[in-house]
Amino acid sequence: MAQTRRLPQPLPFDQQVAIFSRLAESNPAPVTELNFSNPYTLVVAVALSAQATDVGVNKATKGLFAVADTPQKMLDLGLEGVTEHIKTIGLFRQKAKNVIALSRILVDNYGSEVPDSRAALMSLPGVGRKTANVVLNSAFRYPSQAVDTHIFRVGNRTHVAPGRDVDEVERAIEDNVPVRFQQDAHHWLILHGRYICQARRPRCGICVIRDLCPYEEKTE
Repeated sequence: MAQTRRLPQPLPFDQQVAIFSRLAESNPAPVTELNFSNPYTLVVAVALSAQATDVGVNKATKGLFAVADTPQKMLDLGLEGVTEHIKTIGLFRQKAKNVIALSRILVDNYGSEVPDSRAALMSLPGVGRKTANVVLNSAFRYPSQAVDTHIFRVGNRTHVAPGRDVDEVERAIEDNVPVRFQQDAHHWLILHGRYICQARRPRCGICVIRDLCPYEEKTE
């Protein structure tokens, strides 16, 4: 019978403070790298970003959002119009259908406004918990934690938020990261994972939390 992997204990409070203080000092105002102008365009951008890069999504949405930055404008553009704008993104056909479907729901059920409720957001086609948490955090300034592969890796490597899956890491961030850092925690962690604590070869030599990190396989 396979044994369940034993998780390390999350770093104690003083080390959490030290790590996030350094991340905050190096990047005082972190934001999502997806371009958006309102809560609706953020919902669409994050929904399109699944299995795609932020750079690729931003290239596609530049033209899309220029002509359709509200649910009704997106419906007026139509499925073919949306598809044409986002055809450079992976899974673009299904994503275009989701964008039209969620726009219809927002118009019919929410007066064209994006709801500030995780459950309501997750009821929209193509919107999962991670997408909902990004919208709640970046559009509504709620300290939600959108855990992706970068945050999952950094949370476990640093022991800031150990977990066997993204849900456990999300709870570990909420339970262990001091409240003063919660609003920007997922931005700091995702950017750290994307540019410094990379999967195959972490850039430990330029890491601002190197001496605080328990990861044993550090690089120079």
